[in-house]
Amino acid sequence: MFNRLSSYAFSAMLALTLAAGQAFGQQQPGAMETRQGVIEQITSVQLESNHHRGLGAIVGGLGGLGIGSLIGGGTGRDVAMVAGALGGALLGNDIQKKHDQPVQGQQIIVRVRSGVLVSVTQPVDPNLRTGQRVYIEGSGEGARVIPQQ
Repeated sequence: MFNRLSSYAFSAMLALTLAAGQAFGQQQPGAMETRQGVIEQITSVQLESNHHRGLGAIVGGLGGLGIGSLIGGGTGRDVAMVAGALGGALLGNDIQKKHDQPVQGQQIIVRVRSGVLVSVTQPVDPNLRTGQRVYIEGSGEGARVIPQQ
């Protein structure tokens, strides 16, 4: 019974790891919206860490599961695997929390050609200044302000 339970737990953690890898950091190919404008205002802000939430717990749990599988045999091994997975997940989550520090960013207000003001929050780009002509690439949370060449 514990073998079946541990194999289900391992399969679930593996599926979560693969799903997390698919959800984070992959952009869809295709056309991107681009608008031109002039920077009206730049304000310093704090951005949330770019670490993926929950990834520390997943990696820690998988590591604990692997270490637990090396201990003993039979039912004791199954118990060690479950305890290792839980302990590793808690430890991995704590380690990730300690490294989740805010990142310096900037809120940039751009007046586009139509006269509308657009606000974009992004990591600091030292090449941007008030009055500069820029492009706004993308839309929503994926929008970025880049200088015109």
